[in-house]
Amino acid sequence: MKLSEQQIEQLYTFTRQHYVEWYDLQTELVDHLANAIEAEWKQNPKLTFEEALHLEFKKFGVFGFMDVVEKREAVLNKKYSRLVLSELKNFFSIPKIVLTFLAIGIVFYMLKSFQESFLILQILFVLTALACLIGLWSLSRNIKRNNKQSGKKWLFKDIIFGYGSFTGFINLPIQFSIHFEGINYSEWFLLVCSFLLIVFILLEYIVLVLIPSKAEEYLLATYPEYEIAS
Repeated sequence: MKLSEQQIEQLYTFTRQHYVEWYDLQTELVDHLANAIEAEWKQNPKLTFEEALHLEFKKFGVFGFMDVVEKREAVLNKKYSRLVLSELKNFFSIPKIVLTFLAIGIVFYMLKSFQESFLILQILFVLTALACLIGLWSLSRNIKRNNKQSGKKWLFKDIIFGYGSFTGFINLPIQFSIHFEGINYSEWFLLVCSFLLIVFILLEYIVLVLIPSKAEEYLLATYPEYEIAS
């Protein structure tokens, strides 16, 4: 016995009622539940749809679908991090590496020239963090508007548009600004600071501009059904 279209829709509703808000995860779970229910019917044809669904849902344990959601989030966050690192590596390969080191040199010169005016340095680092926060807020607003228009949420899309692991790095330039004290630092220390600031700015560009601009490409590669479903 096969599930009807109405029963498939009931499974989608069931996953939403159990706190699975992303369409891609809903689809995975619906496929799993549908196959499991049909297998149950082969063994016991007298089971109703609701009874078979209840039996299968019990197999997910006390936390229901939460373990599935957490595992999928972990996998896609790792995939996202690999994308970010891959794009970052491109800035340290020819010819972009020339511009990257030129930018590091300019920042190093600025830090060396103005290190005693530590307020200027603090402002520089804080503005970098502030630009990141504004960018993330803008991406978050865009994805919410897009989800509302399409009626479907995709987990990897949410990660790309502001919910990735990169957000924890916002604290880095703030920590640098706090610990500048207006003293003469060694050139090696200033060089490391220059390198880290440029890397952070590059990460901002990658996360806030570059990867979102390629989002459709990444989503189609992750979800073959994305073009049809969206």
